[in-house]
Amino acid sequence: MKWIPPKKLKVLTILFLGTGMWGIIAGMLLIKPMPLILVLFGVINLCIGGFIGYRYFMQGPKPERSSDKRKK
Repeated sequence: MKWIPPKKLKVLTILFLGTGMWGIIAGMLLIKPMPLILVLFGVINLCIGGFIGYRYFMQGPKPERSSDKRKK
């Protein structure tokens, strides 16, 4: 997979995890007409946030470009 800057991964992880927690809390406590949909979307956001966090922790250092490619 492509290397992604760590700052962007941190922001995306916080965004998805925060939105997922908010969706679950809002679905269970605040909004009564369609709670199951909000909880489902909250769980999906938590899963995406977990995947992006996994990418952040497992991503290695930035790969260096080969000098041969720059010369051509």
